[in-house]
This record gives sequence, structure tokens and C-alpha cells, in this order.
Amino acid sequence: QVQLVESGGGLVQAGGSLRLSCAASGRTFSSSVMGWLRKASGKECEFVAAINWSGSRTYYTDSVKGRFTISRDNAKKTMSLQMDSLKPEDTAVYYCAESTRYTDGAPRGSYEYNYWGQGTQVTVSS
Repeated sequence: QVQLVESGGGLVQAGGSLRLSCAASGRTFSSSVMGWLRKASGKECEFVAAINWSGSRTYYTDSVKGRFTISRDNAKKTMSLQMDSLKPEDTAVYYCAESTRYTDGAPRGSYEYNYWGQGTQVTVSS
């Protein structure tokens, strides 16, 4: 059974930084694409970033390129999202998700991820 648990959300001023973490259980973590998706109030779930099974390739949505960095540690079964230069439009609930269908690439649809964490709120004030 796969379980994903996020931590690290909170309230920050525009221009500030936060680091989100995701702790995974289960045997599939080290062979899966892992991703971060977010859902702002009143909006659809949006792809933010993904990382391939080994951590050698990363993918980002255009709005966060150069500001966010995704990483993973397969030995510890953890994934992180370093968020710098945060903007009010980054405010959302952020979800850690695992896609066992892929070992590489950037699945961008929420339907392509089969395991999800409970989400962590990130609020950026102006």
C-alpha cells in the first residue's frame, strides 16, 4: 500500500521561500515518476513539477521555472519542492503524487497520478 504525506506548507510573504516535503511508503517509489500538483480555490488542479525515477530529469510548468526546484531521495523515499520568489498566485493546496505508470516524462494530467497525499496549504501574501 502506498502512502504519501506532505509537510512544509504555511503562510509566507511575496518574495519569500518555502520547502515542501513528501514522505512515501510502499515499494513503488523508486521506480515511479513523482510530481507536485496544486489546486487554488475555484480553479482546476494544475501540474507544477515532476521528476523521473532516478532524479536525473525534472520538469516544470512555465509559471514556476527558475523559481521552484523539485528533488528526490530514493534511499529515504522522500521528495521535496523548494519554492523561492513566491508570488500570491502560487497560493494553493499543494499535493504530492506518484505515477506508477511512468518511470520518466512529465505526466501533467491529475488522472495520470494514481497515488496522492492529503495536501498542504501554501498561502503567499502580497
